Amino acid sequence: MPKQTTIKKPISLKGVGIHTGTDVTLTFKPAKDNFGYAFCRIDLPDNPVIEANINYVVNTERGTNLEKNGIKIKTSEHVLAALVGMEIDNVLIELNSPEPPIMDGSSKFFVEALEKAGVKYLENEREEYIVKEVISYYDKDSGSDITVIPSENYEVTAMVDFGTKILGTQNATMKNLSQFKDEFANARTFSFLHEIEMLLDNGLIKGGDLNNAIVYVDKELSETTMSKLKTAFNTEKLSVKSNGILDNLTLHYPNEAARHKLLDVVGDLALLGTRIKGKVIANKPGHFVNTSFAKHLSSHIKKEKRNLVSGIDLSKPPLMDVKQIEEILPHRPPFVFIDKILELSDKHVVALKNVTMNEDFFKGHFPGKPIMPGVLQIEAMAQAGGVLILSTVPDPQNYLTFFAKIDNAKFKFPVVPGDTLIFKCELLSPLRRGMSLMKAQAFVDGRLTTEAELMAKIVKKSEA
Repeated sequence: MPKQTTIKKPISLKGVGIHTGTDVTLTFKPAKDNFGYAFCRIDLPDNPVIEANINYVVNTERGTNLEKNGIKIKTSEHVLAALVGMEIDNVLIELNSPEPPIMDGSSKFFVEALEKAGVKYLENEREEYIVKEVISYYDKDSGSDITVIPSENYEVTAMVDFGTKILGTQNATMKNLSQFKDEFANARTFSFLHEIEMLLDNGLIKGGDLNNAIVYVDKELSETTMSKLKTAFNTEKLSVKSNGILDNLTLHYPNEAARHKLLDVVGDLALLGTRIKGKVIANKPGHFVNTSFAKHLSSHIKKEKRNLVSGIDLSKPPLMDVKQIEEILPHRPPFVFIDKILELSDKHVVALKNVTMNEDFFKGHFPGKPIMPGVLQIEAMAQAGGVLILSTVPDPQNYLTFFAKIDNAKFKFPVVPGDTLIFKCELLSPLRRGMSLMKAQAFVDGRLTTEAELMAKIVKKSEA
């Protein structure tokens, strides 16, 4: 897998929010491995951060809008599409307003800014979800549907049909992300005249002008509407071109509407938090169906992750039993928390612990309600990781392992007597100077119960 990326230096853009009409400055900032994308509202106390996460989508009215703890980000999709299209994995997006600048209604200016900032490669490998089966979502109200199928690349096809003569049916296909910058980033947002009237009546598109939205005139222009449009777009003259588009704009492509819908799909699916290796086919896409599909796909991905270890045959002889584990680890009862090693490579380990009522800690945690302490689950995962890193030295019995850091620890379900814990630890970066960083997970019956990022150091006993 390729390495994760961020940008080399911060870079800012200024503009207005299309709906708020307020001036806004957006700054892309470098971020560390596994950070992903997140928005930071620097105009609010304590600079709250909202991760670009599908679970924070609260509505899709005229854009994909996020909210966390009452803090909002509006129309996130064009910014996120630019980051995905430029294959940048980790960035903090600072804003002094709830809405990114609309710029020209596309991702073009965000792409250009990211190019100027430059790409920096990080230590960890990029996470990628490999599509192995057909996964579909259908919205019966709109008749829209999105499907993803296996493919060697991240491909997207968008097919739009609004049932109007002025726009007709359009298709667009991106076979590889390398096409995004030159063929899709400059595809601008569009709207129909009847939608513009509704938005104006509701006090929206205060930042609109004739340079950041294509307006398809799908009905007769009344004098009242013409007057409202002139005021909103701050112009004395307006007319309709022969192709049915409000004047002052020339289409970049005959199928610019379909290309922009494809851009929106890329931006909305960025909220999954992982790259996709598969072909997305979107029929009549929109922000609602895009994000609904993303939630459906996110659930599918989580289910697959929960079942990562479900295929292990526990009846097979283990690679190591507890006696062999004690030949590698310095731990001894009652502080040995793994019973077997099931898999071991130079980058990962899978271990097992049978949780019984005889564990000493159940006497006090808790009387009448025995639950395995989360800290001991972390310790058990660390011991599994210890087997992984100590197996790289010829004399593991002469080494000790010490915790250096624990990050992003999450405890999802209680572990109780009778459970069989399966631990999976994967190195996030190569072992250097005795230091290791790994992603650790614990499963019960295929369900993820605990996870964390662990950093440890191995030290010779003579030097400890």
